[in-house]
Amino acid sequence: MVKHAKAQEKGAGSSPRRRQTLLAWGFALPFAVIFCVFMLIPLISSMAMSFTDITSRDLRTPFNVNFVGLDQYIALFSDKRFLHSLGVTGIFVLIGLPITMIIALAFAVALNKGSQHLNAFFRALFYAPVVASVVAVSVVWRYILQGDGLLNSLLSLVGVQGSDWLHDTRYALPALMIMTVWRNMGTLMIIFLAGLQAIPEELKEAAAIDGASKWRTFRSITLPLMKPTLLLGAVLLSVGYLQFFEESFVMTQGGPLDSTLSAAYYVYQKFGFGQYGIASAASWVLFIIIALVSVLQFRILRSED
Repeated sequence: MVKHAKAQEKGAGSSPRRRQTLLAWGFALPFAVIFCVFMLIPLISSMAMSFTDITSRDLRTPFNVNFVGLDQYIALFSDKRFLHSLGVTGIFVLIGLPITMIIALAFAVALNKGSQHLNAFFRALFYAPVVASVVAVSVVWRYILQGDGLLNSLLSLVGVQGSDWLHDTRYALPALMIMTVWRNMGTLMIIFLAGLQAIPEELKEAAAIDGASKWRTFRSITLPLMKPTLLLGAVLLSVGYLQFFEESFVMTQGGPLDSTLSAAYYVYQKFGFGQYGIASAASWVLFIIIALVSVLQFRILRSED
């Protein structure tokens, strides 16, 4: 009888828990379905395609696709154009990332010390490019930087002969960097401003009492305490910069002479040409690079407990 009563209590107790579990899965089901259909299945499919010779001609006869192992990856790293696109992407990240972070941190420090009434205005001003569509922003900058655009018109007023910025191999990539830095600065500025406001003022006051200069306080107190925030900004920005595509697609189409050909734009072109196997391989190479860069950033900027 005692065992029977305990079993009844256990069954009665497990019934609400079972209902809560089913209810939780019911709420999670729409996301799980969307994730599997639009994320997980395409990821697995692209990985599988990277080991085959599938092209657009094989879509009607998928059983004619051959398994080629690592041949697509070997061909990829034998393609000078792909290696060039990795180099362009690397330059874009190595130069654009630190410049964006330094400018954003400088503005965040200035806003953190400024007037509260002006802060709201400048936050909205600097964050506005982030809200705008990247395609719309790229179109506007394309008209600004073209040969007869706004920039050259302003330069001509002071007697300076401007260049055709987007069609000159010397200036096309720097022009894209300037536009991208301007557009992404607002996001990091907001993140860094939140990190600065989380630092206790007592630490800065104690450093000032001990005779530390503002630069020494910033270097010895602010920056170490900002490491988690800097890590977040670096990871978010590097992932975006490693995948930069819209700027090159809208403004230069990878030109002139592939000087702005990014790795993501290379993948897009290969898919457009119907070379699905090598395009999938290129996308996975880019994914691995992004993962390695993120791990490296975590090792460099992680906080020491």
